[in-house]
Amino acid sequence: MSYEVEISELKTSEVHIEKLSDLLIKTVEGGASIGFLPPMSHSQATEYWENVLEPNVILLIAKVNHEIVGSVQLQLCGKQNGRHRAEIAKLITHPDYRRKGIARLLMQKAEERAKQEKRSLLVLDTREGDVSNQLYISLGFTECGRIPLFAESADGKLDATIVYYKTC
Repeated sequence: MSYEVEISELKTSEVHIEKLSDLLIKTVEGGASIGFLPPMSHSQATEYWENVLEPNVILLIAKVNHEIVGSVQLQLCGKQNGRHRAEIAKLITHPDYRRKGIARLLMQKAEERAKQEKRSLLVLDTREGDVSNQLYISLGFTECGRIPLFAESADGKLDATIVYYKTC
Protein backbone atom coordinates (compact mmCIF):
# COMPACT_ATOMS: atom_id res chain seq x y z
CA MET A 1 0.00 0.00 0.00
CA SER A 2 1.41 3.35 -1.03
CA TYR A 3 0.41 6.64 0.54
CA GLU A 4 1.79 10.09 1.14
CA VAL A 5 2.62 11.22 4.66
CA GLU A 6 2.25 14.91 5.42
CA ILE A 7 4.16 16.28 8.42
CA SER A 8 3.02 19.64 9.77
CA GLU A 9 3.33 21.78 12.87
CA LEU A 10 0.27 22.64 14.96
CA LYS A 11 0.10 26.03 16.63
CA THR A 12 -3.13 25.07 18.40
CA SER A 13 -4.70 21.72 19.20
CA GLU A 14 -8.30 22.99 19.20
CA VAL A 15 -9.19 22.19 15.58
CA HIS A 16 -7.78 18.65 15.83
CA ILE A 17 -8.57 17.84 19.46
CA GLU A 18 -10.98 14.97 18.68
CA LYS A 19 -8.60 13.26 16.27
CA LEU A 20 -5.62 13.81 18.56
CA SER A 21 -7.58 12.36 21.48
CA ASP A 22 -8.56 9.30 19.45
CA LEU A 23 -4.93 8.84 18.39
CA LEU A 24 -3.74 9.03 21.99
CA ILE A 25 -6.35 6.56 23.24
CA LYS A 26 -5.61 4.02 20.49
CA THR A 27 -1.87 4.36 21.06
CA VAL A 28 -2.16 3.85 24.82
CA GLU A 29 -4.51 0.89 24.31
CA GLY A 30 -1.96 -0.46 21.81
CA GLY A 31 0.63 -0.72 24.59
CA ALA A 32 2.71 2.41 24.06
CA SER A 33 4.56 3.70 27.11
CA ILE A 34 3.95 7.43 26.79
CA GLY A 35 2.98 8.36 30.33
CA PHE A 36 -0.54 6.93 30.44
CA LEU A 37 -2.07 3.59 31.36
CA PRO A 38 -5.06 1.88 29.76
CA PRO A 39 -7.94 2.21 29.84
CA MET A 40 -7.74 5.88 28.92
CA SER A 41 -10.92 7.91 28.91
CA HIS A 42 -11.80 10.38 26.19
CA SER A 43 -11.94 13.18 28.76
CA GLN A 44 -8.40 12.30 29.96
CA ALA A 45 -7.08 12.43 26.41
CA THR A 46 -8.88 15.68 25.63
CA GLU A 47 -7.59 17.31 28.80
CA TYR A 48 -4.05 16.27 27.88
CA TRP A 49 -4.23 17.84 24.41
CA GLU A 50 -5.91 21.00 25.73
CA ASN A 51 -2.86 21.62 27.92
CA VAL A 52 0.04 20.35 25.82
CA LEU A 53 0.88 23.43 23.80
CA GLU A 54 2.97 25.77 25.90
CA PRO A 55 5.33 28.46 24.59
CA ASN A 56 8.33 26.07 24.54
CA VAL A 57 6.53 23.10 22.95
CA ILE A 58 6.52 22.41 19.22
CA LEU A 59 3.87 19.86 18.22
CA LEU A 60 4.32 18.01 14.94
CA ILE A 61 1.68 15.74 13.44
CA ALA A 62 1.69 13.17 10.66
CA LYS A 63 -1.33 12.84 8.38
CA VAL A 64 -2.23 10.17 5.85
CA ASN A 65 -5.30 10.89 3.71
CA HIS A 66 -6.15 13.85 5.99
CA GLU A 67 -6.21 11.59 9.08
CA ILE A 68 -3.81 12.17 11.97
CA VAL A 69 -1.72 9.00 12.35
CA GLY A 70 1.15 10.25 14.49
CA SER A 71 2.67 13.07 16.50
CA VAL A 72 5.79 14.11 18.37
CA GLN A 73 6.72 16.99 20.62
CA LEU A 74 9.90 19.00 20.70
CA GLN A 75 10.16 20.56 24.15
CA LEU A 76 12.60 23.45 24.09
CA CYS A 77 14.52 23.96 27.31
CA GLY A 78 13.85 27.45 28.63
CA LYS A 79 16.58 27.55 31.27
CA GLN A 80 19.41 29.99 30.60
CA ASN A 81 21.99 27.23 30.72
CA GLY A 82 19.89 24.93 28.54
CA ARG A 83 18.93 27.06 25.57
CA HIS A 84 21.03 24.78 23.37
CA ARG A 85 18.96 21.66 24.07
CA ALA A 86 15.50 20.19 23.57
CA GLU A 87 13.69 17.03 24.60
CA ILE A 88 11.84 14.73 22.25
CA ALA A 89 8.59 13.67 23.91
CA LYS A 90 5.49 11.62 23.20
CA LEU A 91 6.41 10.09 19.85
CA ILE A 92 3.05 8.54 18.94
CA THR A 93 2.12 6.40 15.95
CA HIS A 94 -1.36 4.97 15.43
CA PRO A 95 -1.17 1.17 15.86
CA ASP A 96 -2.40 0.61 12.27
CA TYR A 97 0.50 2.71 10.92
CA ARG A 98 3.42 1.39 12.96
CA ARG A 99 6.56 0.18 11.19
CA LYS A 100 5.74 2.19 8.07
CA GLY A 101 8.30 4.99 8.52
CA ILE A 102 5.97 7.55 10.09
CA ALA A 103 7.83 7.78 13.40
CA ARG A 104 11.10 8.17 11.48
CA LEU A 105 9.63 11.06 9.45
CA LEU A 106 8.33 12.74 12.61
CA MET A 107 11.72 12.39 14.29
CA GLN A 108 13.55 13.79 11.25
CA LYS A 109 11.22 16.80 11.16
CA ALA A 110 11.66 17.30 14.93
CA GLU A 111 15.43 17.35 14.43
CA GLU A 112 15.07 19.89 11.60
CA ARG A 113 12.93 22.10 13.86
CA ALA A 114 15.47 21.76 16.66
CA LYS A 115 18.18 23.06 14.33
CA GLN A 116 15.93 25.95 13.28
CA GLU A 117 15.56 26.78 16.97
CA LYS A 118 19.37 26.65 17.31
CA ARG A 119 19.27 23.55 19.50
CA SER A 120 22.38 21.40 19.24
CA LEU A 121 21.49 18.66 21.74
CA LEU A 122 18.43 16.42 21.76
CA VAL A 123 17.52 14.12 24.66
CA LEU A 124 14.79 11.55 25.15
CA ASP A 125 13.89 8.47 27.12
CA THR A 126 11.85 5.40 26.29
CA ARG A 127 10.86 2.16 27.97
CA GLU A 128 13.51 -0.53 27.82
CA GLY A 129 12.65 -3.21 25.30
CA ASP A 130 10.28 -1.13 23.16
CA VAL A 131 10.83 -1.18 19.39
CA SER A 132 11.37 2.58 19.58
CA ASN A 133 14.83 1.87 21.04
CA GLN A 134 15.89 0.49 17.64
CA LEU A 135 14.49 3.54 15.87
CA TYR A 136 16.40 6.00 18.05
CA ILE A 137 19.68 4.15 17.59
CA SER A 138 19.13 4.03 13.82
CA LEU A 139 18.62 7.81 13.85
CA GLY A 140 22.00 8.36 15.51
CA PHE A 141 20.96 8.67 19.14
CA THR A 142 23.39 7.36 21.74
CA GLU A 143 22.26 5.44 24.80
CA CYS A 144 23.69 7.12 27.88
CA GLY A 145 21.90 5.51 30.78
CA ARG A 146 19.25 3.26 32.21
CA ILE A 147 16.93 4.07 35.09
CA PRO A 148 15.38 0.96 36.68
CA LEU A 149 11.80 0.83 37.96
CA PHE A 150 10.96 4.08 36.12
CA ALA A 151 7.49 3.57 34.67
CA GLU A 152 4.56 1.36 35.55
CA SER A 153 3.11 -0.83 32.80
CA ALA A 154 -0.52 -1.79 32.37
CA ASP A 155 0.18 -5.09 34.18
CA GLY A 156 1.58 -3.26 37.23
CA LYS A 157 5.20 -4.15 36.46
CA LEU A 158 7.81 -1.41 36.90
CA ASP A 159 9.93 -1.06 33.77
CA ALA A 160 13.27 0.60 33.21
CA THR A 161 13.71 3.55 30.88
CA ILE A 162 16.64 4.11 28.56
CA VAL A 163 17.99 7.67 28.17
CA TYR A 164 19.37 8.78 24.81
CA TYR A 165 21.03 11.89 23.40
CA LYS A 166 22.07 13.19 20.02
CA THR A 167 24.11 16.20 19.02
CA CYS A 168 22.93 17.94 15.89
